[in-house]
Amino acid sequence: MIRSLIRCGALAGVVFLGACELVVSNPNNPGVIAVKTTPADLENFLGTQYRRWHSGLWGGARVGYMALVMSFEDFSTLSNNCLGQRVGIPRAANNNAIGNVCGGDQAAIYYTHSEVARGMADVLRRLDEPDFTFGTDAQNDRNRAFAEFLLGVSLGYVAMIYDSAAVIAADDPLAADGTAIPQDLTGYKEVMEAAIAALDRSVAAATSGATGSNGFPLPANWMFATTTMSSAEFVKVVRSYRARLRANVARSPAERAAVDWDAVIADAENGLTADLLITTSSVTGPTNGYVNQMYAFSTWHQMTPFIVGMADKTGAYASWIAEPLSSRGGTAAFFMQTDDLRWPQGATRTAQQADLNYKTNSFPAGNGCNNGATICKRYFANRPSGDDAAASPVWGRSNYNHIRWWSWRTSGSGTQAANGPFPFFVKAELDLLAAEGKYRKGDFAGAAALINTSRTRQPSFPTTASPTTPVVAGAGLPAIVAFDATTPVPGGASCVPNVPSNAGANGGGTVACGNMWEALKWEKRMETAYTHFMAWFLDSRGWGDLAEGTPIDWAAPFEDLQARGRIGPQIYSTGTADGYHRAPASTYGW
Repeated sequence: MIRSLIRCGALAGVVFLGACELVVSNPNNPGVIAVKTTPADLENFLGTQYRRWHSGLWGGARVGYMALVMSFEDFSTLSNNCLGQRVGIPRAANNNAIGNVCGGDQAAIYYTHSEVARGMADVLRRLDEPDFTFGTDAQNDRNRAFAEFLLGVSLGYVAMIYDSAAVIAADDPLAADGTAIPQDLTGYKEVMEAAIAALDRSVAAATSGATGSNGFPLPANWMFATTTMSSAEFVKVVRSYRARLRANVARSPAERAAVDWDAVIADAENGLTADLLITTSSVTGPTNGYVNQMYAFSTWHQMTPFIVGMADKTGAYASWIAEPLSSRGGTAAFFMQTDDLRWPQGATRTAQQADLNYKTNSFPAGNGCNNGATICKRYFANRPSGDDAAASPVWGRSNYNHIRWWSWRTSGSGTQAANGPFPFFVKAELDLLAAEGKYRKGDFAGAAALINTSRTRQPSFPTTASPTTPVVAGAGLPAIVAFDATTPVPGGASCVPNVPSNAGANGGGTVACGNMWEALKWEKRMETAYTHFMAWFLDSRGWGDLAEGTPIDWAAPFEDLQARGRIGPQIYSTGTADGYHRAPASTYGW
């Protein structure tokens, strides 16, 4: 059930009275029990909620925009969605003060996903009634599996993003009017435990073996996946999300190390066997404003050298790292050469621009990807000179854009821009989650095999002589063959990644070839950039790679904190002296 909370602390002239909360049912909201009376109504409601959950992340991904610049996955100083407020170093706090300009952006996912979770708890409450049925046992268990999945991923994303939230459950106590009584907030670990438990129940329901009509597969318009969601395929999706959530809730290297990596490996190895493609649509299906907006380029997007410079083989990155932060990059945008073939090739900027002009068609030689349903031969491009954007501070400036999904942004599947299949969960993420687990458990050979899957993949492109050759983007890097935690990756002076140390604000940093661990992190970043929400932020937080002072999560919205009796500094969240959780100096020194 969806409800509106009138928060006492926000009412003018009201003396705060502790955990005061007035619950007002909104009869126009489809989450209210009154419009979910019949099994058919309830099932229709259930079928709309993946799109609602999805839009909470991808339709207006405002916290995600902040996370992009805070993790160096993107650089922008626009004021839109508080990008400019979060991009600077030293890092600004995730301000949760009453009336702060970023409040709406910061609260959006918290409220949308809590709303979906409450709706799913309502569905599950009805399913638990002794005489309730959707029609058959198979239909009941299919719907239960889907509701538990959405409950799990809703609570899971709230736990990954916010420091605390209410655990929403089917057995929450009810008020006299039948509405659920809001629970107090609890820490992110407890919220994630509830999320994982919901995903466990989803798998159990999907594999119950119940008989009858209208069971799996899911109706096509529930998830908009290009794969038919049979019970087996659906379980792969649930297990994939369970692996992601379990690993990425960690706020520090110590918490990341303490993750149940056996469980992550098991889920990753039994999850998706191919990318999960969801068909986006501006009319009938889920949307992806997150990538769509970044690919507007201009001042929305460029790849700052902090992370991506690790591919360089010319010494440009070493020189860049050695400079003080205030002058890092000087007056020229960062330019590099690399043996990683996901990046444009050529010794000059002109040559790299010719290697991939993403605004042209895709033939010959796969050197463009402007047409619908076209794979770009590189993940990144040296942007056309006319598309250059200024950057202040100068350390944000580079020649490079991420363009892996350019054809989706411009032409979709061929009929309309940003309408068509998009990979919201890539198989490479699961490979590299399993690789991380194996590495942490000392199975270096097993980890290397998974890292090499993307690291050594060879690209192929159509040519005039061979016009039907499919475009396959690949790194084409030498395989890791030393199965330990210390040996530098192969490649010598051209190694990838070339990892910085002591790269703080005062300059004097150096670079050296990374080991297997750094190769794993490099592959994870290259393969997941812009494929899932807050990809680099969540990993960098757990790996200890965020810049010193970067906020590691967001507080629950101040309205919810006030409504539950938090006063004064308590609305800023708990943690360091200024009330915010912050990252220490990174493993790279910045």
